[in-house]
Amino acid sequence: MADGDSHQSRRIQVLSPRLANQIAAGEVVERPASVVKELMENSLDAKADRIQVELEQGGVKRLLVRDNGRGIPEDDLALALSRHATSKIHSLDDLESVQSMGFRGEALASVSSVSRLTLTSRHEAAEQAWQARTSGRDMVPEVAPAAHPVGTSVEVHDLFFNTPARRRFLKTEKTEFNHVEEAFKRIALGQWGCFLSLKHNGRVVHSLKACHSRPEQEKRVADLCSPELMQQCVFMEMEHLGMRLWGWLGLPTFNRRQADMQYFFVNGRPVRDRVVSHAVRQAYRDVLFHGRHPAYVLYLELDPAGVDVNVHPTKHEVRFRESRQVHDFLFRTLHRALAEVSPDTHQPAANLSAATREPEIRPEQGSMPLRDPGSQFSASAPDQGASGGASAGMAQPTAFDSPAARHWQQSRARPGVVADQLAAYRQLHADDAREAPPMGYALAQLHGVYILAQNQHGLVLVDMHAAHERITYERMKQAMDDSRIAGQPVLVPPVVHVSQREADAAENFNDSFRAFGFDVRRTGPEQISVYEVPVFLPAQQVEDLVRDVLAELVQFDTSDAILAARDGILSTMACHGSVRANRKLTVPEMNALLRDMEITERSGQCNHGRPTWVQLSMSELDRLFLRGQ
Repeated sequence: MADGDSHQSRRIQVLSPRLANQIAAGEVVERPASVVKELMENSLDAKADRIQVELEQGGVKRLLVRDNGRGIPEDDLALALSRHATSKIHSLDDLESVQSMGFRGEALASVSSVSRLTLTSRHEAAEQAWQARTSGRDMVPEVAPAAHPVGTSVEVHDLFFNTPARRRFLKTEKTEFNHVEEAFKRIALGQWGCFLSLKHNGRVVHSLKACHSRPEQEKRVADLCSPELMQQCVFMEMEHLGMRLWGWLGLPTFNRRQADMQYFFVNGRPVRDRVVSHAVRQAYRDVLFHGRHPAYVLYLELDPAGVDVNVHPTKHEVRFRESRQVHDFLFRTLHRALAEVSPDTHQPAANLSAATREPEIRPEQGSMPLRDPGSQFSASAPDQGASGGASAGMAQPTAFDSPAARHWQQSRARPGVVADQLAAYRQLHADDAREAPPMGYALAQLHGVYILAQNQHGLVLVDMHAAHERITYERMKQAMDDSRIAGQPVLVPPVVHVSQREADAAENFNDSFRAFGFDVRRTGPEQISVYEVPVFLPAQQVEDLVRDVLAELVQFDTSDAILAARDGILSTMACHGSVRANRKLTVPEMNALLRDMEITERSGQCNHGRPTWVQLSMSELDRLFLRGQ
């Protein structure tokens, strides 16, 4: 009998509506922040331009989201609390090019199944507001008249009151509020035209006016993220192949211990995506201090049909239909924007934008979209407005044999009077006669380590070894990029056992391997052999590097592991070949170094991500000495 009961209990049966809703709630409603996100997205889809959020006890006891959107008709009020009920999707075509924030039709039903919910709304064409109440039960909500302006209010009390196990997983009030605030921030950074407010336990935390210009947008970013981010970022904008990327890119020197200031939006929707994350990591790889994370607020716009947002119930994840093309566009754009940060663009929210479409990039079939030194895919010089004067060196390649470098070499054994040297240098650069160049003119050397220079803003301090290390490194990379990487035969080709997908990738991307000095051949269904390796690569690194490349190719259809290994070796060589501490430099040598910094990509950081120079403005110096106080 017991066995029969056990067998009977395993029979397939239809779940009750209440249980089905609570299972769905487990996917959609993780904590109060999940509720706030879903309700704010509903408000935005209702065309609201004013949304107010109020919380008590981190949103666990009570949360309210009120908007001035179009409202819900009386006849649809009870239906809005049903599962799979939505006004946003009517056909498969709609689902394949979703433009609304929400579309699953589960949010209100899921929330109502685990809370005491009150939905009050007045439709824009109605004279009367109506209200529906639920208490987590299987009953049809009762609808009654109410007083409410055009728009909708959703009030949620006692979240998870009927699912104690879920409620026990909630954290402290402070932690839950922090999660709500983060969800609020992500929506606020993606919805510029909307007034948004957040109140917790009666205290106003955020009150954000609608933004209609870039200065207003930058103020919102500063308020929500950090004023310092706005002081240490560049604004960039690029269009290519129907995609547009724009936003604020934190300078490498403004880095974080955690990845807590990274906001990426796809068609206005905040997302976390592995393709995006990988492209950003690649772009910052050469300039970020090890173990640190960049900060950015970036927006990608593309055809909605090119991105699948129906990947996860929370809608945090997306899937790009042309993920390799998206990855290539992101990496190239961000890599170029960071490379073109020069002393002239090292100003608050400096503008690196291109209003015109760039030449189309078509990687050859089977190629890895890695570094492309000859590409014209670059941002234009900054505006002459708030971001400071345009840099003459922005669009120039790294100079391997610049006039400044030749002057430096020729002047080593020719010490002279400082005034004569400065005069000679100004004559060499007549274009700079009216104002000092961005890095200014050298004044002295401090303890054989730092160069002190004066520019139009004040005092510049340069770590001469770090700066020269970057200059040397970039020249070595450029020299190697300008010629095909040579390979050398392997006496005993190592056999690498891989998965079938990785072996397929080795075949598909064989031309790319050859371009970097590798001869990789498939020798079995799950086996490859390496017959030739780049001359720069130590033999003991071959197998690990090939595995890393194949793993990235399988996951992202692209890899920069070979370049990363090459650049690591060049970085070490550049470090040993650069000016060492306690080396005495003449004034012309110091000035030549400053000029080379101005025309060298990524000269703001050394090869290890440390800053190479800092600026002390006259106002900062005045404050140090209490002048004017």
